[in-house]
Amino acid sequence: MKQFSIKRYYPIIVGLIVFAALSWGAAISCQIEWTGLFEGIGKGMFFLKNLFPPDWEAFPEMLQPALDSLILAFLGTFFGTLMAVVFAVLGAANIAHPIVRTISRFLIGLERSLPELFILLFLIAAFGLGSMPGIICLSLGCIGMLGKLLADAIEEIDSVLIQSLTAVGANKLQIIVFGIFPEILPKLLAYSLFRLEINIRLSVILGAVGAGGIGYELDYAFSMLQYHRAFSALLVVLVLIFGIEKLSAYLRNMLNIKANLK
Repeated sequence: MKQFSIKRYYPIIVGLIVFAALSWGAAISCQIEWTGLFEGIGKGMFFLKNLFPPDWEAFPEMLQPALDSLILAFLGTFFGTLMAVVFAVLGAANIAHPIVRTISRFLIGLERSLPELFILLFLIAAFGLGSMPGIICLSLGCIGMLGKLLADAIEEIDSVLIQSLTAVGANKLQIIVFGIFPEILPKLLAYSLFRLEINIRLSVILGAVGAGGIGYELDYAFSMLQYHRAFSALLVVLVLIFGIEKLSAYLRNMLNIKANLK
């Protein structure tokens, strides 16, 4: 029987000590008050208690706002994906001019550096409240994420394919349509579905600040202290996100199966 040796656990012990020291230093730097933290947990539990039970009669009224959020996310993903493909083609080094690629990559990076809430507030100032600013905001968000992923996917395409098409006299548009798109189509669909999941979540947040949908209902219920109705809206949001994630995972698995069969 092996004897117990504390030396075996030195790395774990040292790691825990370092982690505790860094956490303590960060807490002091951020001026965290531990008494206030524990008091806040108690207040939070009291707040959660006020949410129960949900307002069951409010569920039929939540269906239309939930549908609005779905439409908002779908349209934002659709138009955003189309624009992202354009930016991806312009941002790929193996088919775009270096100057065009630099400009496209800069715009893609610029969009990723701007929070969606900032973009939405700017659009609300320009277009007013409603679904239009939300759709444009989600579409622009797709450019920053999908544009970069698809541009990287295009650059990973075997150069022999592009050289072969060029050798038989294909122009730039024909290379993109018959050479690039078939290669990136599985990734395009998978990335778009993943972005749709993100846009569903964002549509709830953006709805609370003026884009409409279930997010607006949630924010309105909390502002009017209608906690039971707010909990009903939260349950609808939970079902909405869970359902979209399951649908997206199923479609991505189908795409992977078809790609493997080919």
